[in-house]
Amino acid sequence: MFPKVIFSFLILTLTTASAPGANFTYNGFDAAELWLDGIAEITPNGLLRLTDTRKLAMGHAFHPSPLRFRNSTTVKQVSHESRQGMREFIAEIVSIGRLRHRNLVQLLGYCRRKGELLLVYEFMPNGSLDKFLFNKSKLMLSWGQRFQIIKGVASALYYLHEGWEKVVVHRDIKASNILLDDQMNGRLGDFGLARLYDHGTDPQTTHVVGTLGYLAPDLTKTGKATTSTDVFAFGGFLLEVACGRRPIEIRASEEEVVLVDKVLQCWKAGTILEARDPNLGNEYIVEEMEMVLKLGLLCSHPNSKSRPPMRLVMRILERDAPLPEMSEDGWDGEISAMGKEGFNDIGTSDSSLLSMSVCSASTMESVLLTGR
Repeated sequence: MFPKVIFSFLILTLTTASAPGANFTYNGFDAAELWLDGIAEITPNGLLRLTDTRKLAMGHAFHPSPLRFRNSTTVKQVSHESRQGMREFIAEIVSIGRLRHRNLVQLLGYCRRKGELLLVYEFMPNGSLDKFLFNKSKLMLSWGQRFQIIKGVASALYYLHEGWEKVVVHRDIKASNILLDDQMNGRLGDFGLARLYDHGTDPQTTHVVGTLGYLAPDLTKTGKATTSTDVFAFGGFLLEVACGRRPIEIRASEEEVVLVDKVLQCWKAGTILEARDPNLGNEYIVEEMEMVLKLGLLCSHPNSKSRPPMRLVMRILERDAPLPEMSEDGWDGEISAMGKEGFNDIGTSDSSLLSMSVCSASTMESVLLTGR
């Protein structure tokens, strides 16, 4: 049993910042440390809107001169009850603080005060994606909005896995960790469980952490969080968005319903579109919905070698590569559309990616360099 780490969020309205802050260095990364004037109102149970009399100062670690704000930000509080709390806090600083992508929530800085660990993020006005998918009184997201969110999160995850100086394994991809900006673009956030390792090296065995329903079988077996275990969680996320349901639900009869099993059954019956969110009615593009549902199954494959890397996922979503077709026994790892090599090879070999067209290569370069 791990010590409990408590998270809460606070909305701050920032004013001018003139005094330089202290710097905290970890693994060669200078993170800007913020000094907040009066944060007694922070509670673990809710959100507070502070007045613009609150002041926040940032040092020069992120910007060449002191910042001047008049926009809202979000402060995440991490209880410092254990070493685990500090590890999760530092992980966010080290990873998110240096990452730059349009579909990642930007970390602006941090503050330590009397055992409190506070992370300051840019504010996402539309909150988390899960409230739009699962709340009974939810504001409906159109299929077009959902598909754009899916592509945005895929782009961010591809950047984490292949586009940065280190491999970043997020380890907690789910709808509640996708935040929506004022244009309803999806931003991947909450790097409290993230792990970094060098490209070409083997990730270390760690404690199994994450959220039930998104944990790959190989992760629970070996304790190794990899890009492939992230892909597994991304598969669950795809099904969440397309079906409007959580990965695991308990019905009134106390029967446990596993979403991936339901979608798999529909696919085997030749009725995969019946798994879609009924709230969408007929307001969706059939080809896109079918692609997302099948791609969700492929990413959720129990065999880690059969999951597509995010590079291929991006190509499929951008229609630069065809969606592999699963055979009836495909859930056992035999995928027919990849030829003699089999679908198993695409997760571990770059050879399957060498046929990338000039157009699709340009798309990948754009994602890595600009986050678009």
